[in-house]
Amino acid sequence: MKLLEPGEELDGFVIEECLHSGGMAHIYRVHYADGRRDPGFPMVMKVPRMTPGDGAENIVSFEVEHQIMQVLTGSHVPRFVAAGDLTNVPYLVMEYVPGQTLDHWLEQEAPQSVESIAHLGAAMAHALHSLHKQNAVHLDLKPANVLIRPDGSAVLLDFGLSCHAHYPDLLAEQLRKAVGSPTWISPEQVVGVRGDPRSDIFALGVMLYELATGKTPFGTPQTDGGLRQRLWMDPRPPRMLRPDLPEWLQEVLLRCLEPEAESRYPSAAHLAFDLTHPEQVKVTERGRKLEGTGFWVHFKRWLRAAGRQYQPSPLPAQQVDDVPIVMVAVPHKDASDATLYSLRQAVGRSLGIRPGARLACVTVISSGESSASSNVNSETQVHRRYLTMLRQWAQPLNLSNHQTSYHVLESGDVAQAIVRYAEGNDVSMIVMGAATHGVQMQRFVATVPIKVAMDAPCTVILVKQSLPFDALVDRQAQARVERDAPF
Repeated sequence: MKLLEPGEELDGFVIEECLHSGGMAHIYRVHYADGRRDPGFPMVMKVPRMTPGDGAENIVSFEVEHQIMQVLTGSHVPRFVAAGDLTNVPYLVMEYVPGQTLDHWLEQEAPQSVESIAHLGAAMAHALHSLHKQNAVHLDLKPANVLIRPDGSAVLLDFGLSCHAHYPDLLAEQLRKAVGSPTWISPEQVVGVRGDPRSDIFALGVMLYELATGKTPFGTPQTDGGLRQRLWMDPRPPRMLRPDLPEWLQEVLLRCLEPEAESRYPSAAHLAFDLTHPEQVKVTERGRKLEGTGFWVHFKRWLRAAGRQYQPSPLPAQQVDDVPIVMVAVPHKDASDATLYSLRQAVGRSLGIRPGARLACVTVISSGESSASSNVNSETQVHRRYLTMLRQWAQPLNLSNHQTSYHVLESGDVAQAIVRYAEGNDVSMIVMGAATHGVQMQRFVATVPIKVAMDAPCTVILVKQSLPFDALVDRQAQARVERDAPF
């Protein structure tokens, strides 16, 4: 199909300049032709290449993207406008999003700072989490398909190789080979397993590795044998290539690039959490090592990979729900033993049925508590005191299978601080104490739990306060009544 010319009209859209001419599609600016009001944002038209030399992938990818874009919502994907019929001229019209692709940062000569790498990675992880919650997996993440807006948020582009759990996977049905871009494709995609959200985490890890070191972790393989090496090989530690990188960042990068999906981050929300809270990252041998993996270790992995059977992936949204980020709001002032005990019991029950979930223990102090201190050291001591309180509160819990972090927030509005923390960290569940005021009082006074429950972006569990010996006392009293009752 020839290039469309500026001024040409197609199905009520006027073609403007061509913004991009790639191997699979052309992208044009467009506007409505008949005077209709534009949808409130600039638009582009994506037209797949369909020359005799192009493969079936172009048409199949167009069908996939058409199918998926109509059901995706949120600020991390372009808004869908219209689509053309395959029998005439296939096209997709969508929102034009201003910004720069990740290639812009990779093309710079100076290496990116740790802060920039963490910011870009967290923005991409938040976008991925939004996508996965909608039961879609991108499966073709690469620098050209990630757009960073001027405000620093990320937008994901090009869903031609993606899959959605509620729709047929046309690429899996029609193309019997690994589908993806060789530099960024995950090990399970290499052997034909599609739909696991942790495949996107692997691709994100590849991009972060390149941002940090200037090199891709697995090169640019051109053969099936080259692709399969990532089933058992891990890349050189980033700190071998760039010694100034902190251990926590290497820990994050190498965890993203684990050959087995089960060893990576369980969800993009967990990855975003570590990138935005580096002081909470637990550094293991993975983050400390300065030498590459030896031959015999790789050989043993190769033997295991040769006989490994990759299981079908879970629903993306189910994977996210199974390993949530659980936040518990622990009061530090006027908190009774009943409140602290009840919160601990509720958190223990929630984590017990969700192996791998992350626990964020949060308390909110007023700004005056730290600003009243006369110097920085005193402010630090205030925070340390409350962090110690949080750790002591969590100590009785069995947290061996859960990453746990502790946070002291400063705010004059406790409810607003809790809600903002939940929004910024993709929290799936908030556990907090129920108000001690009566129902009549709550009609006139909006308590902190009520405010949080009204405004939170996630599930809120309000815990009734009780101690175990209260029930014991009640049972003993009832036993005495029954014992003393006349026959």
